[in-house]
Amino acid sequence: MKPETAAKKLGVLLEATPESFRSAPVSRSALQELQDSPPEWLVVLRREGPHPRPVVAARLGVSVAGLRRAELTEPQTTAQIQALLEHKPEWLLRERETHAAVMAENARVKRDRAAKAGSGGAPRD
Repeated sequence: MKPETAAKKLGVLLEATPESFRSAPVSRSALQELQDSPPEWLVVLRREGPHPRPVVAARLGVSVAGLRRAELTEPQTTAQIQALLEHKPEWLLRERETHAAVMAENARVKRDRAAKAGSGGAPRD
């Protein structure tokens, strides 16, 4: 697979990986080995960053779209994420509320669909 795909699966920013990782395709067995027994560079990168947007969003408890709305488009380090969590700017509080509401609505819809599927799908009169 392409290095970009492997980096995404590992949850790391491709640009922050070593040149040897970026310059050659990654086999599925090599990816599995990286996941099972990560080298030091991967451990440090996961711990300290810089992190890709999906990881930043997850750590902040917001969506990737929420990061974009807040104009936070650059990769963030763990220290930068921690500073945001400690400072709690207004946009972060607002986006966390929005994200929580969307997640709750998605869970409700999923429950409703499961209930309909379990009852045969047709409402009874």
